[in-house]
Amino acid sequence: MDIGTIGLLAAFGAAFLGFVAVGDVVLERHQMYKRLRSVRDIQLSPTDVRHKELSKSPAERLLLPIVRRLGERMRRFAPASVGDRLDKELAFAGSPPGWDAARILAAKLLSFASGIVGAFLLTLVAGLRPIQGFALAAIGAIVGYYLPEWLLRAKSGRRQEALQRALPDALDLLSITVEAGLAFDAALDRVAQNAGGPLGEEFNRVITEMRIGTSRADALRGLGERTTVPELRSFVMAMVQADVFGISIARVLQVQAAEMRSKRKQRAEERAQKVPVKIVFPVLACIFPAMFLVILGPAVQQISRTLLK
Repeated sequence: MDIGTIGLLAAFGAAFLGFVAVGDVVLERHQMYKRLRSVRDIQLSPTDVRHKELSKSPAERLLLPIVRRLGERMRRFAPASVGDRLDKELAFAGSPPGWDAARILAAKLLSFASGIVGAFLLTLVAGLRPIQGFALAAIGAIVGYYLPEWLLRAKSGRRQEALQRALPDALDLLSITVEAGLAFDAALDRVAQNAGGPLGEEFNRVITEMRIGTSRADALRGLGERTTVPELRSFVMAMVQADVFGISIARVLQVQAAEMRSKRKQRAEERAQKVPVKIVFPVLACIFPAMFLVILGPAVQQISRTLLK
């Protein structure tokens, strides 16, 4: 092979390497341009913060910051026990999005003022005496102050009842899945998907906390702190003890599921025994007057006709 051929091959090799290098640079620049364009699209997408703020109604943009600041100031001056009680009640209610103890305190203040103003307006419209107006204002202030907390307690009570109703079936399913060979975490995730509702949300929260590094015992203790259902707290305590002492989880779940079924049966029997007592008042208020009217009506009419003769 002569020197000319070697030089030609070297020239072709250099040209090939040059094309490869240029292609790599062009490809890298193209990929960088795509990344920058995707970032630009994200910044200009409708999900940016400015668009979210502008998508809210003017009332939300004006009132929510005022309520938030008012609630923060009330939380600062309110006793610590009040804030702790509201935080617990919000946890029992499932921590509704956008609500915290500060907003509940602000709602209490606004409803307190609304009760007083509404009472005075009603006094002026109805023409009541001043003493009646002051009494009505006092009632409106008391009702307005406690109304947000009553509504929150009603919501938390309904949620805890839903947890209590769904717990026996969920424990049966959890026991079956663990006996089938699934680990406790995977079985709890499966039950959370199938159960749905408040209990599914609580189990999902436990799974999420365990995935981000919280220990199983701490995640279950957090579940026990977010509920007032004795059966659920008993289940949490049993699972924590089984995790600490190394007891068979399948056996513990069998015992817990049988106990939950027994307690559900006892609650049903207790409610059935309360029915005769609860039905007395509707009978006295609705059925007896109609019966007296039907039975004694003709007799009273006949007696009145006889006396009038």
